[in-house]
Amino acid sequence: MPAQAIDQTDAADPRSGARRAPSGSSRAAADAGAAEVAIRLGDPVPWFGGPLLGEGSFNLQVAAGRWIVLAFLDPSRSGAFEHELEELIGGQRFDDDHVIFCGVLATPPQQPERLIGRSDGAVNFIADYDGAIGRLFGAIEKPRTFVLDPLLRAVANIPADAAAGHGKAVREVVDSLPKVDESAGVPLTAPVLIVPRVFDFPLCDTLIRVFNELGGAESGFLLDVNGKTGRVVDHRLKRRSDLVISHPVLREAMRSQIVRRLIPAVDRFFQFKATRLDRYIVSCYDAADGGHFYRHRDNENIGGQHRRFAITINLNKDYQGGDLVFAEFGRRSYRAPVGGAVVFSCGALHQVTPVVTGRRYACLAFIYGEADAALREANNAKLHPDAARYVPESDLLFPDGNA
Repeated sequence: MPAQAIDQTDAADPRSGARRAPSGSSRAAADAGAAEVAIRLGDPVPWFGGPLLGEGSFNLQVAAGRWIVLAFLDPSRSGAFEHELEELIGGQRFDDDHVIFCGVLATPPQQPERLIGRSDGAVNFIADYDGAIGRLFGAIEKPRTFVLDPLLRAVANIPADAAAGHGKAVREVVDSLPKVDESAGVPLTAPVLIVPRVFDFPLCDTLIRVFNELGGAESGFLLDVNGKTGRVVDHRLKRRSDLVISHPVLREAMRSQIVRRLIPAVDRFFQFKATRLDRYIVSCYDAADGGHFYRHRDNENIGGQHRRFAITINLNKDYQGGDLVFAEFGRRSYRAPVGGAVVFSCGALHQVTPVVTGRRYACLAFIYGEADAALREANNAKLHPDAARYVPESDLLFPDGNA
């Protein structure tokens, strides 16, 4: 078999961690559609967002970390659409933690309530009535189904007119998909750096005491609405309290220990010269109110575009849950020791699992460089009127200039 054909069927190749499909029909269907669009199997696909049928929206970049069946469908075909849909999602093949189904609808369905009734997080229907998503995938004139791996790369491309049958070919690929932790054929480790002994224990204890004495405020998250970045609160996605540390002595202790004990490791292992530090806060994820933070990336919003690396410094250990998970690289969890830091790219999809007992206290910050600071200043004009403006020189890691 030509090397190109092998490359086009990674999802059904045991070398990629998947079981071989029970027959060659899904391989042939995937191969047949590969040359018709610009997206090559094995390559990352374009990110997109779109409204869900009913309420809410779907954002592909947040859906990473699962296998995704991305089917481009046309409800105007009436009976043919119903038959095709039943072939694709009939039976129980989809769940939120393994493989999800996303039906991208080119036209409004005649009975949207029926599709809304079948939507449950593992099965989603996205309205694409202007064809914006379909054009990205070359699926306007030639409907098709893509299967994406947990890193959002195309591993199957099955045309709607596949000779072996579209639904059958898709089902065979789906049935061959391994668990997410086995998607690469070898165990994966997220590209994170764990550095112990960044904050000393007295500083950790002091920061926790200050938080408990003063209390924290509800922490929201950044969201772009109509081209402006604002902060919103949605407990389904995030539940956390933050306290901004304003005392100059405490801020200096935090800055100086980060500079002496963490920044050299970032320079050495990530080859990045950090010169700026965003945020001096103590955060608390409390089991009493289900503290957690759903999957997200830290630099996707205008107000966060300057962020390069995220820093999580744990201040205590007497809690359960509250660990970092990087879903694109499996379900393994990561936790820094008391006083230690986890450092990772702000572009990495990550979440904080729910705290189930106790409270997790942490200092959460972002580091970046001079070009990023200039971008942050320029983005002041794109913040919501109620949002705090960035003040240059307020975030220097090396205020004396000795970087």
